[in-house]
Amino acid sequence: MKLLIVDALASGKGTRKTTRDVIGAGPRAVAGVLEARGIETKIIPVNMFLDGRFKTGFDALLVSGMTSDHTAVQKTARQWRRRGKGHIILGGPVCSEPEKALRKTDADVAVTGEGEESISELLDAGLGHEFDDLSEIRGISFKDRDGIHVNPLRPVQGREFYEKFSPSTQRITDYPLYHAARVYVEVLRGCSNFHRARIGPIGESCTFCEQCTEAALIDRYECPIGVPPGCGYCSVPSLYGPPRTRPSKLILEEAKELLSLGVRRLVLSAPGFLDYGRDLLVDPEPLTDPRSPEPNYEAVEELLSSLTELPEASDGYASVMIENMKAALVTERASKILGKYLAGTPVSVGFETGSDDHSVKLGRPDTPSETIVALKRLKSAGLKPYVYFIHGLPGQTKKTVHETVKRINESMKLGAERIILYRFQSLPMSAFTDCPSGPPAAKDPLSGAIYTAAQEANRESKKHQLGKTMRVIVAESYDRDKSLNIAYPLYHGPVVLVEGAQGLIGDVIDVKITGVASDRMVRAHV
Repeated sequence: MKLLIVDALASGKGTRKTTRDVIGAGPRAVAGVLEARGIETKIIPVNMFLDGRFKTGFDALLVSGMTSDHTAVQKTARQWRRRGKGHIILGGPVCSEPEKALRKTDADVAVTGEGEESISELLDAGLGHEFDDLSEIRGISFKDRDGIHVNPLRPVQGREFYEKFSPSTQRITDYPLYHAARVYVEVLRGCSNFHRARIGPIGESCTFCEQCTEAALIDRYECPIGVPPGCGYCSVPSLYGPPRTRPSKLILEEAKELLSLGVRRLVLSAPGFLDYGRDLLVDPEPLTDPRSPEPNYEAVEELLSSLTELPEASDGYASVMIENMKAALVTERASKILGKYLAGTPVSVGFETGSDDHSVKLGRPDTPSETIVALKRLKSAGLKPYVYFIHGLPGQTKKTVHETVKRINESMKLGAERIILYRFQSLPMSAFTDCPSGPPAAKDPLSGAIYTAAQEANRESKKHQLGKTMRVIVAESYDRDKSLNIAYPLYHGPVVLVEGAQGLIGDVIDVKITGVASDRMVRAHV
């Protein structure tokens, strides 16, 4: 049996316009389940699939997508139906509305939440052939002659599932840009923020009982009025539950194998990196408090020490990076540990809004005031802080926008390297499911003010890079000008258009920044 996995993550209508250098952990996790069962598997990016760059002969199709990727997933299923006859299985956040996903795509099965056990049971039920009864498989929805059936969600998997299921490393070579891409390696799954939103259709009914902020850890699972846990705009706690830490030995083994295959940029994937090991401190209780206990300093240091000591990383020809952290967990001790092993690399902390009051109403685990403190600590430790904001959020007012613009400018003065701005998108299984998504910045003056401030801050930041030397990986020829090559910073940063790099694709080289090409790109020469 041969199964094809299409990676449609963050592809929208079928082509990634940004983050082309990102390879998520989900498709490789699915491939690992299949490989362990002796099944031949291949991963293909969705744009290559839609361009017809795959051979027939596969017995079933598995597609991974986000909630914003419905169009890409729909196109993929339609093309498969024209060329293949096997089942279509959907996975990823696109399945947080399984009935919609199955109706829009004509798929056979949607897997909601954690997928390893569900995929394994689907194999037992006949995936690739004719299915047996699917009614007992939790965490899936399926379609038959009688309509669409939504089975109960699968309980949150314990940490032992990491020992049972290992992601594929070999399949990383299926991605054309794997040698230059940011390859995500999962270090934990789930989020510790079980606070609740206090605005929106459900949150407006909040009784301020504070069960989600002050009760025992196990009691924070439930809300008396049924508000989903976490930041109102996020569905991670609903889909994946509280954090479960992956053993460091498994992370190290995966990293070694990926580096041996030519990967050069590893990103330790987690909704909040400093949650790593915190669940072990409260075991057997679930980690549903985003602020206490403090980080598991010993676990964090052991992990970072072992990874940064790998020869490729210690020699400067590969990088180890992290992304998101909760500001409330960026203690002095945590920032020093991060600086010891990750100096010069980017780390991200969220504001989302500049208003402390708005932040609490959104259900966030920390306030903008705390994020400012975290930014200072990270900068002092030698890291390159990136900060997140969202425009169009529920509760956005002229006052919150004024405070947000103020925080954007303050962040840059304190040394933030980049402002990352998103437009609010209503997500299924979040507290803001029934809220309309935010309007485009061009159509809303309040969102437009935040967008303009972020754009100006980022352009100014890029100007400061002129004349500096940066270590990059040459990825591919630039399709608009064949005299240039696209390169990606070894330690993250803007896309680089490099002159004089012909014949160096795949190489790690040093370049000098010579100009700003756009708000996302800089120019450089070897």
